[in-house]
Amino acid sequence: QVQLVESGGGSVQAGGSLRLSCTHSGDVYSSDCMGWFRQVPGKEREGVAGIHFGSNRTTYADSVKGRFTVSRDNAETVYLQMNDLKPEDTAMYSCALENPCWGKIRLTTAEYNYWGQGTQVTVSS
Repeated sequence: QVQLVESGGGSVQAGGSLRLSCTHSGDVYSSDCMGWFRQVPGKEREGVAGIHFGSNRTTYADSVKGRFTVSRDNAETVYLQMNDLKPEDTAMYSCALENPCWGKIRLTTAEYNYWGQGTQVTVSS
């Protein structure tokens, strides 16, 4: 069993930065991948970034490439550093775990087994 807990959301002005954290506990292995997703009411959940635990390879959606960075420490936390935030980045952000991911980092939701509760990010213009 795996538990995921996000933190770090908040309200910022456009151009500002936030760092989200996802702390995981339970059976997590180097063969797993973690993704960051976001959702606004009335829209589908969008994958924005992902990381493979074994290799630390990362992938990003075009909408955040160059602004967001996903990383992890050697313990139990994955981070999403968000810079140059825009009003369109406003959403509920969630982390999710796919175990195992077979070396392929996906930004689609169907493959992810575990989800956190989410943390709200609001960017004002």
